[in-house]
Amino acid sequence: MVNAPASSPCAAPPPGRRVSVLGATGSIGRSTLDILRHAGPEAAQVVALTGRDNIAGLAEAAREFRAEVAVTADPSRYEDLKAALAGSGIEAAAGERAVIEAAARPADWTMAAIVGSAGLAPTLAALRQGRTLALANKECLVSAGELFMEEAARAGAELLPVDSEHNAIFQVLDRPNRAAVEKILLTASGGPFRDWPAERIALATPEEAVAHPNWDMGAKISIDSASMFNKGLEMIEAMHLFALRPDQVEVLVHPQSIVHSMVAYVDGAVLAQMGAPDMRHAIGHAFHHPARAPLPVERLDLAAIGALEFRAPDPVRFPALRLAREAMEAGGLAGCALNAAKEAALEAFMDRRLPFMGMAQVVEEVLAALSPFGPARALDDVFAMDIHARAAAGARIAARVRASGLGKGAAFA
Repeated sequence: MVNAPASSPCAAPPPGRRVSVLGATGSIGRSTLDILRHAGPEAAQVVALTGRDNIAGLAEAAREFRAEVAVTADPSRYEDLKAALAGSGIEAAAGERAVIEAAARPADWTMAAIVGSAGLAPTLAALRQGRTLALANKECLVSAGELFMEEAARAGAELLPVDSEHNAIFQVLDRPNRAAVEKILLTASGGPFRDWPAERIALATPEEAVAHPNWDMGAKISIDSASMFNKGLEMIEAMHLFALRPDQVEVLVHPQSIVHSMVAYVDGAVLAQMGAPDMRHAIGHAFHHPARAPLPVERLDLAAIGALEFRAPDPVRFPALRLAREAMEAGGLAGCALNAAKEAALEAFMDRRLPFMGMAQVVEEVLAALSPFGPARALDDVFAMDIHARAAAGARIAARVRASGLGKGAAFA
């Protein structure tokens, strides 16, 4: 389960902590920098900032926070980054290996916000320092949950969840009385298609899927929300984070995104954490933990909101939840296969080579083809399954494109 010390709730984190942000130019990374900005220059000494394509944004942030090193994962952009940092004294580096090396630099608090399986190796490098890791990368736990949690325990790291749902559970979970937990309820906005009929969802375009009604997120995360694959990944993530059985993890659609998640106890009590839909709530909580500090976020006006709505998710419109539960029950490398196939299918949907509902169909076919799943005894097993599942998904996507009689970019316009 989540590792967190039993510190006094009034104890503030030490000033001037060494801080790294992996994925600094993404939506979570930018929100993290905003929290650091609000905390003031005395709150953190920035060690490493990493990004990929947004070289100007990465260099600007590195200069603002006087980072020791800035790294782009794209080796072809090294000269661009070096030029953007000229005269600053900030070290520039590029490539996947450089990102991992930056993550391994001594830091007291690291934000792990690299999207996708690309974040696994750097996040593990940060985790192995045995310090505090703010985890926003779902795939670390989805693809390598047991290994990741074992590594956290071995290193003695403090693992703080930053997904709004898992952070909410962390805040209301009675950790000393874990046996009293009956189940957790992960809330889901339902995305832009929550009220669409199934036949209309089948025709959804990438532009429509990106238009999330509540949250400001990147394209891939927004599409995952529209398909509810993000919630499926969060189910698997929660199971590992909080040492739960698959049947103790449920999903509830909550369109307002005010209740971020709930914990139900055996005595019938249900504790919820609420806040405006702003990732800076969870990030700020993780940064200041175990203390609480003022954050630059909207305050709730429950009287103005008036009512909160909840409903069960539709399994026909959102088959991703069923697939995630099947992966949870299968165990082993099933989560890795699900995530890899999902990432390949999502790329195909964004390229218009696959219809919206085709993403879940491809994932289901890959899980069926690769089952049964063995355990992940080492990271090499995870990487091998990731490659295998992506290849299996790619073959099925290519077959669909051939069957459509149309080429890339026109198959499912």
